[in-house]
Amino acid sequence: MAEPPTHNALDSNIKATSIALLNARLADTIDLALAVKQAHWTLKGAAFIAVHEMLDKLRDDMDEYADTMAERAATLGGTPLGTASVVAKATALEPYPLNLRKIPDHVHALMERTAALGNAVRDNIDAAADAGDANTADVFTEVSRGLDKWLWLLESHLPA
Repeated sequence: MAEPPTHNALDSNIKATSIALLNARLADTIDLALAVKQAHWTLKGAAFIAVHEMLDKLRDDMDEYADTMAERAATLGGTPLGTASVVAKATALEPYPLNLRKIPDHVHALMERTAALGNAVRDNIDAAADAGDANTADVFTEVSRGLDKWLWLLESHLPA
């Protein structure tokens, strides 16, 4: 797919690398955002309202991370790839189980996927920096900080 022209002075190979990294994590982030909503709709348990409301905030942050990565890809002259069909094919996350109901099961499933995405984003910080795109590395650093915090919050809901 031909990329729209941009006057961004980064080398075209750097831009192509960063756009590919951003689109890969965009797919994962959208997938996780949808999993969060699935959990939000179906969880059951004594702490329902607290976890239900926490998941609303997690979803809001996932949407913000996705928007930031998509806009960075567009800034580089790329096309953000975030449709449901693209995400379904491109995500590196494990499919979210549809049979979960208990809060700890949902929290554990979301924790695993948040950790996987956080690890991939952390790898992309280095990949973008190595490619010569400090700004994309900075985007990934910002997303990584947020995912690390969400992982801590999710882990805090599980028994010690």
